[in-house]
Amino acid sequence: MIQTSPKSSIFTPVLIAGCVILMLGFAIRASFGVFQIPIAAEFNWPRAEFSMAIAIQNLAWGVGQPIFGALAERFGDRRAIIAGAILYALGLVLSSYAVTPGQMQLLEILVGFGIAGTGFGVILAIVGRAAKPENRSLALGIATAAGSAGQVFGAPAAQILLQHYHWQTVFVIFAVVILCALFALPFLRSPSIATKHELDESLGTVLKRAFKDPSFTMIFVGFFSCGYQLGFITAHFPAFITEKCGAIDPSGLLADIGITSTSILGAIAISVIGLANIAGSIMSGWLGKRYTKKYLLSGIYLARTVASALFIMLPMTPASVLIFSLVMGSLWLATVPLTSGLVAHIYGLRYMGTLYGVVFFSHQVGSFLGVWLGGKLYDITGDYSTVWWIGVGVGAFSAIVHLPIREKPLMAQPA
Repeated sequence: MIQTSPKSSIFTPVLIAGCVILMLGFAIRASFGVFQIPIAAEFNWPRAEFSMAIAIQNLAWGVGQPIFGALAERFGDRRAIIAGAILYALGLVLSSYAVTPGQMQLLEILVGFGIAGTGFGVILAIVGRAAKPENRSLALGIATAAGSAGQVFGAPAAQILLQHYHWQTVFVIFAVVILCALFALPFLRSPSIATKHELDESLGTVLKRAFKDPSFTMIFVGFFSCGYQLGFITAHFPAFITEKCGAIDPSGLLADIGITSTSILGAIAISVIGLANIAGSIMSGWLGKRYTKKYLLSGIYLARTVASALFIMLPMTPASVLIFSLVMGSLWLATVPLTSGLVAHIYGLRYMGTLYGVVFFSHQVGSFLGVWLGGKLYDITGDYSTVWWIGVGVGAFSAIVHLPIREKPLMAQPA
């Protein structure tokens, strides 16, 4: 019989190890937008070509997420993470040798699968199973925040490295970094806390029941806009700021702290988004324990919609970039602990990794379209405004579609 103290600690070795892996993996992933201009300039590629590579990476991540979730539940979490880290590193190293758009795009499939194996689908399932029920929502929020912590230093680190090394060398350095994440594996020991009924059910049975549930469809569809907005901003926001933002005052505060150009501001904006999201994700997890998750998700999507609309309608200045980054950052991954927690609450913990992976596929389809459309329409129109307004529209749709979700555990129907 396991005895629990009245105040069980939330910061377990499992949570800390999971945070380390997410932080390093997402530091690398969040930096790809910084490579947009250097790679396009070296090979004289249209903006859409490298955008397509990142878009394919995001789509491969989405395809790989339920696969790695199922692999982790079948063969063990650690084996799935090791496979993911190896694919991640291999994809980065091979990408450093790419000289054509087709090569870069093909190799980003490996990177995308690597992100799937070291990302939210696998790690959040481990954290969710290991956490006490009273701590689960907050633990998921803290783990999500760790991804944002990586985003804080990922893009600026890439920008600094690019000032001293060629982009190919930076890719190899990042490959070494993701392999170093494997040192956290010995601490990832997650007990199985599924009920006997859940253990007796097959994955196929659970998936069939979820697919028949309208609430699962709403969660799936609603997560699309999150991916669209995050994918577009991660890949294109640095370039968008570089080209459209008003000049930085050489005698102002930003210049005094080293932000002397809009290209540097673009990298810093990604970092600010990640920094704000540390607080936003933790707060989201804390609120998810106390309030209805579907209403919190609807409110987050509505706030994103309003913030994005105001940002594109107003003149872009260094101040507006930083304000928007703070606001968007506080909402950035706040959807993840709520969405994953909603899946666990409704459908149980046994196959949480696979079910969340299926939902996350919708997120990555949105991410693919956000990244690809950003580059494609930029090459056609020379501007990102159309893609931005599409993001405003899908955000409003997600705010509405979450409202009818039935937030109660879905039990198997008797034969």
